[in-house]
Order: sequence, then C-alpha cells, then structure tokens
Amino acid sequence: LRLIKTSELDPGVWVTEDQKIENYVAKGIYFIDITDIKNETTLLRLSTVPEEAHIQARAVTYPSALSHTTEANNLIAQLTTVGPKSWLQTLTDFYNRYYRSTYGTQAGTWLLSQIKSIAAPNSAITVTTFTHSFSQPSIIVRVPGTSSNLIIVGAHYDSTGGSSTARGPGADDNGSGVVTQLEALRVIAASSFKPKNTIEFHFYAGEEGGLLGSQAVMANYASAGKTVLAFVCQDMTGYSPSGKVSVYTDYSDSGLVSYVRKVVVQYAGGSYTTDTCGYGCSDHASAYANGFPAAYVCDEVIKTSSPYIHSPNDAYSTISFDAILRHSKFTVGFLIEASYL
Repeated sequence: LRLIKTSELDPGVWVTEDQKIENYVAKGIYFIDITDIKNETTLLRLSTVPEEAHIQARAVTYPSALSHTTEANNLIAQLTTVGPKSWLQTLTDFYNRYYRSTYGTQAGTWLLSQIKSIAAPNSAITVTTFTHSFSQPSIIVRVPGTSSNLIIVGAHYDSTGGSSTARGPGADDNGSGVVTQLEALRVIAASSFKPKNTIEFHFYAGEEGGLLGSQAVMANYASAGKTVLAFVCQDMTGYSPSGKVSVYTDYSDSGLVSYVRKVVVQYAGGSYTTDTCGYGCSDHASAYANGFPAAYVCDEVIKTSSPYIHSPNDAYSTISFDAILRHSKFTVGFLIEASYL
C-alpha cells in the first residue's frame, strides 16, 4: 500500500497502486505519494497551506529585464518541429508508458538512447539515470557551467490511460513536454553555448503515481545541499486553443513566476494566460516542497485544456506542433537567460 495526500489538510490515505490511477488520476484528483518522504521539513511543507511570505522567503532575486536576447534568438532560430514530430510518434506508439509496466520501462530505455544521441555533439554533456524502487528510471542531462548553481527544466515521460493496463498514448500528457525539452536540448547541444550556471534537463518517471520521480530527485538534491536557482516544469505543451503559453501561479515562487512571464513575452508569443492547478498537480510541487524556487508552464488554462488526458484518446492526432514549437522557444529563451543569473 501507498500513502497519498490530496491536500495540505488531508492526513493521508493508504491505497493500492491500481487505486491511485483508477480512483484518483482517472477522475482528475491530484495527489502526492508521501510514502517514501523522510525529510520532516518537506513533510511539513506538504501539510502547510502556502502563504506569499513563506513562498518568497527563499526566493532568488531575478533580473527585471532580459539581456541575452541576441544569443537566445540565434539558437531559437534553429528550432524546428521535425524532431518533435518523430519523437512524439515513437513515444505514443508505446501501448502506454505507465511507470510500473514493461512498456514504461521500454519507453525509458528508448528515451535514454535518444537523449544520448541528441546530446552527443557536445562531449561535455553528461546523461545519467536516477533509479527508483520501480523499474522506470528518471533521466538527468547535465550541461556543465562554470558555476555549480543549477537551472533546471523538467518534464515527466510516464503516462496512463486511466488504469494500469489501459492504452495510454500520453501525447499531450506528457509526450509533448518531453519532445519540447528534447528539441531545446538538440539546439543547445549542437551549439557552442557554454553556460555560466549549470543547466539540467530532467525527464521524470512516475509522475502519474504521485510525483514519484521528481520527488525522489528533488529530495536527493536537497539532502546533497545543491543550489537550484530556478526550476521550471512543463507538463502538457501540445494542445492550445488559445495559442498562448500558460504560466501557473500556485505552489510556485512568485519572483520566478514573474521572470518566467518576461521570458514568455520576449520569446514565446508576446502574451500568456494564467491559472492555478491545485495540490500536487505536477512536478514543480516536488521542487517547491524541497525548498527550491519553482514554476509551472503549460499549454492552456484548465478550462480549455485537453479533454483527452489520462485516457486512450490522448493521441498524436490531437497535438498542435505550433504549440510545441512555442514551448521550445520558451525553453531555449529561459535556459539561455537564466544561465546568467
């Protein structure tokens, strides 16, 4: 059995792995699996309703203006949808990418190989796996800087179709976020860009099981005393009737949210939408709970977001590659700008 929380005030309930998916994920109820969380400070954060003062207490000071537009735009000009279309086809061809299934493990093996290939032009880039109690690993790509301070973008690659055995192509949720990051990595790896701060791309396992992959990685980073200057999660980037990037505001660092909005305006379409998504809605909650400045960027506000997620209908055919390209532009712009923080 696993212990999950659906809010700060929820003391927790013990459920089976299948109940997590069928009774919560499939019904749109967000939760965090706290079974393996040992850090008392993290557990306290997960049980304390955030207040603005609490959020800002550990905030980094972000620039009021963006000053590396020429460098960023040179890389953004090289982004295309060719790779994302191919990569997303492969990701959605897996029967599902459920983190406890053989398909989920196979998807991780394919993704690791693909990432190594994309990163190969820059021999300084390292690609490692972060293993979990389940067989699907998280994957961490590191672009070393002159400083060990970290700028991280993260996206989960597992999926579910509403049960542990259902067809779950997970095109928008979250194959789209994965290929968004892959395309940004491709352009950065192929360039001569050398960051000041170290850049990491995280590809998380087990998000649909209660943020399992990101929670383990962020707990490890916190216990190791790593300095994370900014963490941005992208979960769903390929379904956008509004045609605008959406910047969510809850369980996030208010200073980083303002900075992210500046990046969106500069590099990803000139305007944005905004929303909140509640407790444990995606992997930024793991960074937040472990004391790191976090933000969440998505393709749409909840009201007009994809109606197909967590079902067999979250299919390749529903994806807008214009939206994915828009998010790839944001990702590159953010990484270049934030690398100089």
